[in-house]
Amino acid sequence: MNLLELFFWASLFIIFYSYLGYGILLFLIIRIRRALGLGSAFSGNEDYEPEVTLFVAAYNEKDELHAKVANSMSLNYPKEKVRQLWVTDGSTDGTPQMLRHYGGIQVLHKPERNGKIAAMNRGMRQVETPIVIFSDGNTHLGKEAIQEIVRLFRDPKVGCVSGEKRIYSKDADAAAGAGEGLYWKYESQLKKWDAELYSVVGAAGELFAIRTELWQEVEKDTLLDDFMISLRVAMNGYTIQYNPEAYAIESASANVKEELKRKVRISAGGIQSVVRLAPLLNIFKYGVLSFQYISHRVLRWTLTPLLLLLILPINGWLAWQEGFLSFGLYSFLFWGQVLFYGAALLGWFLENRHIKVKVLFVPYYFFIMNLSVYLGFARYLKGSQSVNWERAQRGTAAEPLV
Repeated sequence: MNLLELFFWASLFIIFYSYLGYGILLFLIIRIRRALGLGSAFSGNEDYEPEVTLFVAAYNEKDELHAKVANSMSLNYPKEKVRQLWVTDGSTDGTPQMLRHYGGIQVLHKPERNGKIAAMNRGMRQVETPIVIFSDGNTHLGKEAIQEIVRLFRDPKVGCVSGEKRIYSKDADAAAGAGEGLYWKYESQLKKWDAELYSVVGAAGELFAIRTELWQEVEKDTLLDDFMISLRVAMNGYTIQYNPEAYAIESASANVKEELKRKVRISAGGIQSVVRLAPLLNIFKYGVLSFQYISHRVLRWTLTPLLLLLILPINGWLAWQEGFLSFGLYSFLFWGQVLFYGAALLGWFLENRHIKVKVLFVPYYFFIMNLSVYLGFARYLKGSQSVNWERAQRGTAAEPLV
């Protein structure tokens, strides 16, 4: 085996490990741990019911406001123990004025728009409850969300709890909605196993909570506030746990173009986070947390997309040497890649013509995910990604893709 072949097989292994292999390995580890009776759930004080602050950083959420406030007021937790804090900096559509008409909501507002993390940093100085729960203005929480989050904080080792993001879609057959829904189903399962092994590696911004005492102000140009906040909690020796019974529901992106825009921002933020969380790559210091972080996050945001770009021409060269129509191993893998990317291209073509072929959603969405990494990396290098949040257009809610 020459060096080119060795590089090809090493690259193929890393790609497989990033998307499927890590999940398979997690599954096997968890099964072994369960068989050995390890990792039993912490029960703690069942009467634990602290005051919480429901924190929403909102920008121009007038259209979602009534539904969000009504949803927040309906959550199953003692009303006297829930404080609502909204920071509406920069909003120009009347959001802060409308909020002040509701009783029991603290509103912080200033006209300058400095981005979500600046609003969060400012608002956290007003939080006095032991637990703060972050949620987006355009998401609805499950009725038991607060109860389910608080339950995991009975364990003093838990510093952060992530809820589950669930996806609504106007059309369950739309590529953006179906792809996003499938992706989050898989991610949800990985998070369950991550939490059971040790810790989730990053919380979902739609719904997550931390112990207020563990809050650290985040750099004002941070793009992925939820990821940075939660991982820094974990780096201080606490775990991030995951409870899918605490869920937040939002509509899928209206179309793939809007989904790409959202994922490019996430990818730029992911690369920024990898740079800023560089100490977490030290597996000798952070042990299992580093292993999970590298396997679940770092590879997908850095090495794997690059290898996907390189492996096709390398595979083509090896298949040419072997004979494209020889039906040998390299030719088989090469034509498999060509077929996969051809399916993604056909998915794009049909999506633009509003023709629905479900089998094409997975390769199409996979391609979009990795394209967003390249575009996000370019934005990170140019420093052109604004910290001012701009919501992607969302489809109309119908049935949850869960």
